Amino acid sequence: MPKLTQFDNYLSYDGPAALVIREQLMPVEGADGVLFPATFAAGDGFPGGYNINAFGDEKEGKNVCLIDSVGSQANRIEPLFMREKYQHLVPQIVIKAGDNDVNILEVGHRAGDALVRCSTLQDEIEAVFVSSVRGDVEPLAKLAPTSLVFGVWNSRGQKGNQDKRPRLIASSIRAFNVRELTRSAVYAAPLDYSLLDIFSEEDKQKAEGDPKNPLSKRGFVNALASGTHGGVIADGGIRRDATLGLAALRHLHAGKDADKTLALRRYIFGLSLVAFTAPTESYLRQGCTLVLNPDLPREFVEVYPDGKRKPCSVDHETAIEFATAAATEFGVGESRTVPFEKERAKRDVNADETGKAKGKGNAKRGSKKAAQESNESETG
Repeated sequence: MPKLTQFDNYLSYDGPAALVIREQLMPVEGADGVLFPATFAAGDGFPGGYNINAFGDEKEGKNVCLIDSVGSQANRIEPLFMREKYQHLVPQIVIKAGDNDVNILEVGHRAGDALVRCSTLQDEIEAVFVSSVRGDVEPLAKLAPTSLVFGVWNSRGQKGNQDKRPRLIASSIRAFNVRELTRSAVYAAPLDYSLLDIFSEEDKQKAEGDPKNPLSKRGFVNALASGTHGGVIADGGIRRDATLGLAALRHLHAGKDADKTLALRRYIFGLSLVAFTAPTESYLRQGCTLVLNPDLPREFVEVYPDGKRKPCSVDHETAIEFATAAATEFGVGESRTVPFEKERAKRDVNADETGKAKGKGNAKRGSKKAAQESNESETG
């Protein structure tokens, strides 16, 4: 059994600012394989598609392509705590909505999500955020501790209670100096349905040039797709950058009780360390399965406020052992299943509509705030 004090140097104010992992990745096909980045909707001058930032002369091909965002990475990592090996470390809070059972560990906005807010946890959630605003996050750590690991914003909470907690773990994957490809595809209908008098030849010809046409959408005519997104080749490599923010962790308090604060920080650090050292998910999406590049070293370091970097050798099993001890000391919150309440959701929606009706200025401010939140969490 590890000592509870073994990582207290990380919690000390003169300890490292962060732990940092840098991993060089590559597609399973090989370093020169084609991979498919995330695609994003158009908006704010962005045409939509791959998020590629170019630098300098475009002919030089210097650019950075976002493969998996901070929010997306958080949503891939957090459900780890639902697995049997880890579920003893956090309360398993399940919200039952009709035939759906949703664990809070799967919810994009965590404790601040509409699903949670419109369940019978509503009053309790508001209470823990009130406590958090006042400087005591222990109740939040008892109810939804991963909200402190991966960040949470109670943006739709009651006035004066819109608590925002930063991510302690931030991970993202980017590719460098990419060459963007296109692809084309053809679907050939097995029959000429117009000959069966299901629709006319004229209707068929119109539909074949329009992917939004019902006949095309339902697969009754030939479909052509030309010059669509075809992935990228990363000439400059692919890298995952991950940080565990120890400086931010030291801002967590259990009120003014020093002993409770230390137990709280050990617990949240233990959870963070487990998530941080866990093997990364290889499958990101169709056409994007990434693995470590065996020819390039993995960096795992402690980074100090003066910029010094020292190797870190904490392995995943050690992290689990410590987190288990810290969870026992802190006392993991109660696991339970609670119902989602449709009437609460209706009142919540109506309250939002009432707020919008107050004037265009308020609506614009609300819209901007929602956009900012969406940006911050981006699926996480």
